This record gives sequence, C-alpha cells and structure tokens, in this order.
Amino acid sequence: MAGGRRLKTPFGDFYSPNITPHVETGIGKWTDEEFINALDRGLAPDGSHYFPAFPYPSYTAMTERDMRDLRAYLFSLPAVERANTPHDLTPPFGWRFLVTFWKLLFFDPARTETGNRGAYLATALGHCGECHTPRNPLGAVNGDMAFAGTRNGPQGGAVPNITPDKKTGIGEWSEDDLDTFLTMGMLPDGDFVGGEMADVVFGGTARLTPADRKALIEFLRTLPAISNDVSAEPTG
Repeated sequence: MAGGRRLKTPFGDFYSPNITPHVETGIGKWTDEEFINALDRGLAPDGSHYFPAFPYPSYTAMTERDMRDLRAYLFSLPAVERANTPHDLTPPFGWRFLVTFWKLLFFDPARTETGNRGAYLATALGHCGECHTPRNPLGAVNGDMAFAGTRNGPQGGAVPNITPDKKTGIGEWSEDDLDTFLTMGMLPDGDFVGGEMADVVFGGTARLTPADRKALIEFLRTLPAISNDVSAEPTG
C-alpha cells in the first residue's frame, strides 16, 4: 500500500500513491471527511481534483459506512515512509485543472442500491468495469459496452469480455468455472490467470465470503451479452 506502482495508459504513466497511515508521505493526516471526499468526489484534501485513473467514478457508489470501514482498515496498516512518484503524463493530460471539465462531462456522484449485492460488489467495491469496459478518447468508460472487454486496458494489454456472450465472453462458463476462477485463478482450460488480474483474484475475490462470490457470479451471468472479441485484430 506504499505506492509507486506504474499504470501505463494512452495518456502517460500514472503512479499509485502511498495510502499507508504515514503522516508525512501517506494519508495519516486525513480525516474521515477527507477520505470520503476522495472516494466520493475525487477531491484531495487541498481541494484539487484527482485524475480518474484513481477509480473514484466507481468508488462514489460505495456506502458511506463502507468508506469509513475502508479508512479504518487502511489506518490499521503499518505506516511506510515513501514519497509519491510524480505522474509522467503527456500534455495536456497532466493539467489537473482540466479534470474539472472531465467531471462535468463524465462524472456522476451517486450511491448504488445495495439490495443487489452482486452489482454492488462488481460496480462499486470491485470496480470491475474500470478495466473490463472500453473507454472513449477522453478516458471515460463506454456504458453501452459495460464489462465487454477492451483491447486497450491497463498496461496497454487486452482485458477480456466478461459478459455472458457465448463466443467472445464467459457465456460458456459454468457457475463452478466462475467460482474456481474467482477463488484460485484457474481458467476452465486449466491455465491460471496472470498479471493484474492475478492480484485481483488473490488479493480480492478469493477473500470474499462464499455468499458474496455467489452474488458476484449471479450478477455477471445476468449482464447483457455483448459480442466483443478483444483478441481479434480491428477491421475497417
């Protein structure tokens, strides 16, 4: 949690910040309200705008109680002294004031109804769509293609289609296939996931309760099936 991990994007390289409770180089001085403002509105304690590489467009759907619980967890971790690495972005994308206009166009702070536990896990807490949805030229997710995968995901690689399309998505996966994948990262063909998704599985979905994993699976299986072969070369 001490930051420094590079996120390669078409706009340049972002570097994750130190979110340990170190009072000088981390978030140790942040109040509850400042932490909630970051997740809910994409605002730093000094009022400046965070770039949406920090997935607050998804985190804004979290309940306030979950935001406070997340802060409590982070503040229980060891404090690590590590200065943040500056982002390396191509102009004008590094001009932070432009995020004001990006938010006016694409950001809608809104809570998610938590009655659908699977939807809440996927869209808010897990922010699956941030990686598994194509983005427009300004970096906003394309809602019409939600969860349908993209050829230009984090680090420049393809991210698979996780809608229930039978040819290009996970429509042929059984519930057991999905549970095994989310628990141990094993694909239906016996191979194992790697890269960023391995971190998501072993640091996230594998730690879910069986009931939450089942809810997440049910949500994925009820998504609209969208045909989008991210492994194919673009045509036209």
